[in-house]
Amino acid sequence: MDYFIDSTPLEKLQSDCIIVGCYENGQLIPSAITLDALTQGVISKIVTRGDSTGKNGKTLLINWLPDNTFSRILLVGLGPQEPLSAKNYRTALAAAVKTIKEAQIKSAACTLAEVDIEDRDWCWKTRQIIEVFDDALYQFKQCKTLIENELKTEQIIIIAPENQQAQAQTGLLQGRAIAEGVALAKTLADLPGNLCTPTFMAETATELGRKYDRLSVDVLEEADMQALGMGALLSVTRGSRQPAKLIVINYQGGEKNRKPIVLIGKGLTFDAGGISLKPGLGMDEMKYDMCGGACVIATLQAAAQMQLPLNIVGLIPASENLPDGNANKPGDILTSMSGKTIEVLNTDAEGRLILCDTLTYAQKYQPEVVIDLATLTGACLVALGRVPSALLGNDDALCNDLIAAGNIAGDSVWRLPLWEEYQELLKSNFADMANIGGKDAGTITAACFLSKFAEDFRWAHLDIAGTAWRTGTDKGATGRPVPLLCQYLLNRAQG
Repeated sequence: MDYFIDSTPLEKLQSDCIIVGCYENGQLIPSAITLDALTQGVISKIVTRGDSTGKNGKTLLINWLPDNTFSRILLVGLGPQEPLSAKNYRTALAAAVKTIKEAQIKSAACTLAEVDIEDRDWCWKTRQIIEVFDDALYQFKQCKTLIENELKTEQIIIIAPENQQAQAQTGLLQGRAIAEGVALAKTLADLPGNLCTPTFMAETATELGRKYDRLSVDVLEEADMQALGMGALLSVTRGSRQPAKLIVINYQGGEKNRKPIVLIGKGLTFDAGGISLKPGLGMDEMKYDMCGGACVIATLQAAAQMQLPLNIVGLIPASENLPDGNANKPGDILTSMSGKTIEVLNTDAEGRLILCDTLTYAQKYQPEVVIDLATLTGACLVALGRVPSALLGNDDALCNDLIAAGNIAGDSVWRLPLWEEYQELLKSNFADMANIGGKDAGTITAACFLSKFAEDFRWAHLDIAGTAWRTGTDKGATGRPVPLLCQYLLNRAQG
């Protein structure tokens, strides 16, 4: 998709469609007023007779506009005439691109960045147009020979006046980088497990290292992990014929000696549960158990594309979890890289096993903060549904920064407690800890387990089991929490 900024007057603009807004009281935004004059009052007549209610997210496509350089006008409802909330602005954008998509419009010019939004500037408004539009226009084509309803939209023009060009251009840069990151995360996640293997993920990261000067990639093989004593991580891959990889992406955009931000993403390219085999229904969706790893790769790409003045390390432990004669068994006791021993009560609680050794490995970078993200627990979906990701951590300032970034990005999180009482549920008679804590508070006890390996640095954990992909007829990856992580990094770069 081609996005660019333009300040051409609307009467000279050539486009298949111009997107404008109106409020519930019939008031038009400035660009709509201009178009109304150019079309002899077509828009105001339509609004007056009640064809457009102006309610937030309602759209009306005006198809017949003779003697103009534009073919159509898309009228988007904004709601009451007052500064929009960020959420309502995104709702209006989503409605606009849905209509553009369904009408198979090839090019469109969007004027909605001129709408007043509470506490948001032109940079943010421009960026949201790109992020929301690109998300809706994404199509997975890699494994199809026949594309049904292939999208026709090729170009989105964002109209910005001369005095807002600088902010709009910054928003364009950020929006493209984040949207392309989201698309990469979606594509990796939507690929089936027989194609997107741990090796494939490592190769994808390696390609990024070749593309961006400040980004280098190293891949640890199983022999390297064995030498480091990563007994927890290696135990998970024992049931698979695909070799595990620990992918290390190092982005050096900041001062040489500045401590890095470390992002860790769970990269289970397929999770059958191991010996504790999952039910067959819906198991195909376990290709999405690598969404955390995909989002870390995508976020590092976006950071490199935006040339953020930060040092960032991405760590992706990638493996499969399958049943086999050599696989983990319930009751096995493992020795992690930290030296702590773990009793495996359920082999389907494998994500925390590959993450705990990666958390220990992260200490070598003397990180400023560590953020891990993982499709870790079904309990998270039960607790929070598919709206926010779960957030837990050992540092209030870090957690508050992530909450604030999520609010700006429209990629929300909800913090859950990490109290000492929950640690009692992980006690084992035979090892330092068990890998599960029973049926109660599953999301919290999983984070409690990880916290045992994050005691020496500021750490936050994002459980994205409910937000990383959609199910049902709209099945597909969402690319979350790439927008949240990118906003967090932008905030750090600007702060």
